[in-house]
Amino acid sequence: MNQKVTNVDIKEVTVPVGQIVPKHLHPCPVVGYVVSGNVLFQVEGEEIQLLKEGDAFYEPKDKTVLHFDNASKDKPLTFIAFYLKEGVEENIRVLN
Repeated sequence: MNQKVTNVDIKEVTVPVGQIVPKHLHPCPVVGYVVSGNVLFQVEGEEIQLLKEGDAFYEPKDKTVLHFDNASKDKPLTFIAFYLKEGVEENIRVLN
């Protein structure tokens, strides 16, 4: 799938200690990296991974992210996300 990136929305996100992020997807591709902490990361159809400080991640457009959970019981997770937009897509859609 070709996507012409016309806008990059950059966000720094902090996930509190032990928080589990709900299943979600992005209407645009997302790349990012872990600034601090650890994250349990899993995109539908892929193996679950433990990402650590300095690790990069990729979330494909319109693919369900099953896990993006803070894996620490004592440290917040902080990451930078780059939303690669073709137009005015929203950043995230939370799924039930």
